[in-house]
Amino acid sequence: MKIVQIPLLRDNYGYLIVCDKTKTAAIIDPSEADPVLARIDQEQVPLQAILNTHHHRDHTGGNEGILAKHQAEVYGHKSDSGRIHGLSRGVDEGDEIQIGELKGAVLFIPGHTTGHVAYLFENNLFCGDTLFTAGCGRLFEGTPEQMQSSLKKLMTLPDNTKVYCGHEYTEKNLRFALTLEPGNAALKKKHEWSVKTRAENKFTVPSTIGDEKQTNPFLRSDSAELRANLKQRDPSVNDDPIAIFAKARELKDHF
Repeated sequence: MKIVQIPLLRDNYGYLIVCDKTKTAAIIDPSEADPVLARIDQEQVPLQAILNTHHHRDHTGGNEGILAKHQAEVYGHKSDSGRIHGLSRGVDEGDEIQIGELKGAVLFIPGHTTGHVAYLFENNLFCGDTLFTAGCGRLFEGTPEQMQSSLKKLMTLPDNTKVYCGHEYTEKNLRFALTLEPGNAALKKKHEWSVKTRAENKFTVPSTIGDEKQTNPFLRSDSAELRANLKQRDPSVNDDPIAIFAKARELKDHF
């Protein structure tokens, strides 16, 4: 498969995935139509589907304009009927999507919203705003328990799984992570890399599941340093992973 990463809006990413054999394509999370339509024309591929990870407009705002130009099925979680423009295929955990000869699995990962899904094609995870490079999404509709459960589900994927998230938030996320784990050598190295990469106007996405396990504070509730820093800021925090997650998320919301 071919993956074309398309910068959208101020810091969003959409992803055009193309089946090498059939040249059939799908677009994941089109925030806006025009840049996506231009890239579809450039690649000269028929668009079969729009795959939305969740209903927020910065992930679905391009649906209407794309559907005006292409006859495509629109996928999203079944609970988002009425919240995603053009939704024609409601999906849930365990469903399979076929794009040309590519087969993708649907993972239900609520927390950021109650109807959030990810799409897994081969070893490529398109996870919207649930898992970011060194971060996770705000809890707009879900609970800490839901988000932590969703992140744990994603962490069961192989370490070499590529993580294609919805935003270019990496450098700030890593800066925050360093306030909780300043002694994490892998984290310091990745932050330095992110600063250099963005200065060169390059993408810091994708990451990998293996990298996230080493550097993402929302996946590191077992880190003694991270727990100690959180307890120093709030002595009421205990060792429960959900409490650790919730406190880290609260701090990130105000970072």
